[in-house]
Amino acid sequence: MKNAYIISTGTELLLGTTLDSNSVFLSQKLIELGINIIGKSTVGDKHEQLTRAFALGLESADIIIASGGLGPTFDDLTKIVACELLECELELREEEDKHLREIFAQRHRPMPEINLRQAMFPVEAVALKNSLGTAPGMYLKKNDKLIILLPGPPREMTNMYLDEVEPLLKKDFALDIHKVFRRNIKTLGLGESQVEEKLGDLMHVPDGLAMALLAIDGEIHIRLTAEGQEEQSSRQCLADHSVKIVERMGRNVFAFDDETLLSRVASLLLTRGIRLAVAESCTGGLLSKMITDMAGSSTYFWGGVISYSNEAKQLVLGVKETTLIRHGAVSPENAREMAQGIRQIAGSDFALSITGIAGPDGESPDKPVGLVYIGLAYDGGCDVKELRLGGGRDIIRIISAKSALDLLRRHIEFR
Repeated sequence: MKNAYIISTGTELLLGTTLDSNSVFLSQKLIELGINIIGKSTVGDKHEQLTRAFALGLESADIIIASGGLGPTFDDLTKIVACELLECELELREEEDKHLREIFAQRHRPMPEINLRQAMFPVEAVALKNSLGTAPGMYLKKNDKLIILLPGPPREMTNMYLDEVEPLLKKDFALDIHKVFRRNIKTLGLGESQVEEKLGDLMHVPDGLAMALLAIDGEIHIRLTAEGQEEQSSRQCLADHSVKIVERMGRNVFAFDDETLLSRVASLLLTRGIRLAVAESCTGGLLSKMITDMAGSSTYFWGGVISYSNEAKQLVLGVKETTLIRHGAVSPENAREMAQGIRQIAGSDFALSITGIAGPDGESPDKPVGLVYIGLAYDGGCDVKELRLGGGRDIIRIISAKSALDLLRRHIEFR
């Protein structure tokens, strides 16, 4: 089995202003190919930091895959550092030069000469096409090592990996002939320790099977991997244990493998002809963004209202002033009236509302940061769910939006 080391570059990652979603994606994809992840580094845009990270990767792994630092400016040093350590000379490639100039011409902008740095590669390297940006990637095999450089923007990185890198990895390492079978069981509603406790004896897997619990933005993924000489027995072992896990986890299971919570909910709304509307306070439109990230969502999504102030809750959604005075904006009563109000406005089958305290300010002794109420209005009633969440503002908002979608999923599937 090949070992890989992942490097994420960018000072913004160290400062916490940008989440490192690239390394999560790469870890998942490499593991799916049977490549073992032995370590990760997150480093700033400094020559010495990059050098240490690449040196460690080259010392300990067969494959070093880095994202970020492929732009044309002075602090885009990833390719330079990698080539220095491998003692590779960078040369201008005419086809990459031409491609860059075509991109700028299409945008009706002159190309700064500094961008030519992006068209320089070692003779031995494969230039990876970037269909979404100007920074090509690099795939370089030298001294029994493989260096893969990808752009930092997640959309560009993901696209390049899937279109360019994964086919090369499969070809070079014959990864497609490995008898490795996987099942990813995705759950929501329980923490990692609660999932482990609920699984109990199922955590002790049969020989030839491996299990890992992965916490990803409020979700807990139960990843099973079967590897053996006999394909039929490996598949059967994987299937048998998966069934037991799903039975044990029950309604907490929302999806499998590449399916997401959003795609699951979208499928339910589409196949059943359901229309949805939302009213958001503390999430500030995040739930609406998640829904509309899915192409074709206009078929089932009416739209949403961001009723951040009490005034907006009253004037737009029809929340009673007495409700806000007696119970406050963060209350089950307000969540209920928000959901009922937007459903009446939209004339939709279902409506979701979210109100809460995402922090870091705004808490009180009886209403701490992380207290969130989700309302689900439907023909004949309105349910309200209370959440007590930990973590920072961003993760509270993310889990709140996901929990709203999951509340809707459970109602449609099990009510």
